[in-house]
Amino acid sequence: MSRNKNLPLLENVTIADAGAEGMAVARVDGLVVFVPFAVPGDVVDIQLYKKKKNYAEGRVERLVSPSPHRVAPVCPHFGVCGGCKWQIFDYAGQLEAKQKQVRDNLERLGGVDCSAMRPICGSDNIYYYRNKLEFTFSSRQWLTSADETPSPWGALGFHVPMMFDKVLPIEHCALQADPSNAIRTAVRDYAISHGLECYDIRNHTGFLRNLVIRTSSTGELMVIVIVAEPDMARLTPLLDYVKDTFPQITSLHYVVNEKLNDSYSDLAVETYFGKGYIEERMEGYNGSKPLTFKINPKSFYQTNSAQAQRLYSFVAEMAELQPTDTVYDLYTGTGTIALFLADKCRKVVGIEYVEEAIADARVNAGVNGLDNTVFYAGDMAKVLTPEFVAANGRPDVVITDPPRAGMHERVVRQLLDMKPRKIVYVSCNPATQARDLQMLAEAYRVGRIQPVDMFPHTQHVENIVELFLIK
Repeated sequence: MSRNKNLPLLENVTIADAGAEGMAVARVDGLVVFVPFAVPGDVVDIQLYKKKKNYAEGRVERLVSPSPHRVAPVCPHFGVCGGCKWQIFDYAGQLEAKQKQVRDNLERLGGVDCSAMRPICGSDNIYYYRNKLEFTFSSRQWLTSADETPSPWGALGFHVPMMFDKVLPIEHCALQADPSNAIRTAVRDYAISHGLECYDIRNHTGFLRNLVIRTSSTGELMVIVIVAEPDMARLTPLLDYVKDTFPQITSLHYVVNEKLNDSYSDLAVETYFGKGYIEERMEGYNGSKPLTFKINPKSFYQTNSAQAQRLYSFVAEMAELQPTDTVYDLYTGTGTIALFLADKCRKVVGIEYVEEAIADARVNAGVNGLDNTVFYAGDMAKVLTPEFVAANGRPDVVITDPPRAGMHERVVRQLLDMKPRKIVYVSCNPATQARDLQMLAEAYRVGRIQPVDMFPHTQHVENIVELFLIK
């Protein structure tokens, strides 16, 4: 890939499409040009900064004529923090682009007949829909202009893309509902006035590292403060201030992270105030009783609670479970889909790599009185063997919701050997889903296809595919 400051300025270029990673796509004389922060239908001048034989990358130098799909961004940090890249793209246009992304991947990469694809399920809330945000303290503030004066204290906000040590100070984020912004601002102001220094990830000095805020549909609120050393003389007054300033907090925790990286999944979480978890509630499917999930500081839960309910309802609809069915839920996570389905079948077997997630699944099975579930922790390709199937029973229906990389080929082969009458495949990456569907096509045909938008203003899309056994 070449970098050339003398690359040309392309004038009066029409943006043709939305592309991968939130980029927009233009086509000029056989050259595909990728550019951020543009909308299909925009007419722009593009300054190229990278060029290869068949494609190039550039930036918008001038908006000549705005697209009918262009709207004003809500976030004051749009274009800098790296999130919500499609805020300038009207929501109807976003949904159309995501539907097209799913169709193109399934047809082009998987040879899938998409005639049974349903319209994408959009989100009722396109702002303030996330139930979890993690903010970072940094002694190194990202400056948005050459004349901006950096704060001597540092910054509390989000990492700038490709900058592991630079953080953009966030004044208002439109992703999480109140009191998220107020908590972040109050913690920042307290830290500045009391001399609590931000962490420097290059030199590994400083005190404050991260701030995590989790909300739930029940109104409960969790806050986690992560610091670099066990200095309770400084930490305790901060925690008391947060607790007293925000009485709606039901679960307040702290973590001491003395490692060189920011992950805390392997660290102890101390409960300072309240119970050690928050509760999330979800309506049951088609007459089933509502479900309650205990969410602890390390638990995974779908970050868009309302859309998770819809996603799982589509899965249940496609599964068409019978009371005598045995169901396997592959990549079960904390067991939310498994528990959502358990009331409609004889038995659910969940498998997940992360042991802590399986522990959460077992707890929540008990909370909901679902004794027809069993959960196993381990590498899917190693756990899902003929011996495992013999011990747990051949599945009538399999639900699979793998990570972005899709399923291991050995897992696909085991599905073909088990021959469940139906597979419901949930994916956050239509490209790897298409690859796996192509392998499954030797024994399965595709039925209904249902895209779901979990993350408005981003390029990400979930997709559910129903598969029927034909051999």
